[in-house]
Amino acid sequence: MSSTSIDDLLSFSEERPVQSERRRGGRLRTVAGVLGATVAVTVVVVAGLRAVGLRVSLLVLVSAVVALLVVRRIVATLAPPAKSGQAGSSSRGGEEPGSYNWDARDALRVAVNGWATPLEWSKTSPERFTTMILPRLAELADERMRLKYGVTRESDPTRARALLGDRLSTFLETPPRRTPSPRDLAAIVAELEKI
Repeated sequence: MSSTSIDDLLSFSEERPVQSERRRGGRLRTVAGVLGATVAVTVVVVAGLRAVGLRVSLLVLVSAVVALLVVRRIVATLAPPAKSGQAGSSSRGGEEPGSYNWDARDALRVAVNGWATPLEWSKTSPERFTTMILPRLAELADERMRLKYGVTRESDPTRARALLGDRLSTFLETPPRRTPSPRDLAAIVAELEKI
């Protein structure tokens, strides 16, 4: 099980992700690059085949080159990020460096953003908190109880209320009139983690 708590995922830090600069030219540059590479590779392959005395349909050859370039592009996009060349990285026995790569596309970043944005929106609007955050917290509570005890609030309400405790159960069942403060929300999350 992971050592990261819900509080760690919901906490705010001052570090901002570094936005990578977009290349100039965008799609036009990409298309021009692909066309140039296709023409260059096709010319070299045709010259090589003719030197050996073979003839292949130009349409088939261009299609094969384009397919190879597309596959190469997809593989490059899906490849994991390159490992940094830190001096002591090999001596640490496979541990990660401890820094988060904000440029990588991963599920953790999506999950954190999935909580951060609605929490930010709900600061000024209790209705948004009630419609966006409270159902997610209720799902988390139900899932934690289901995994540990085989119970949800719907399947056995009395046992679920006993497991949740009065404060957490009341919080999940009755929408608050105002958005909870970060301290109150941290206390609720701490109770959720105790389940």
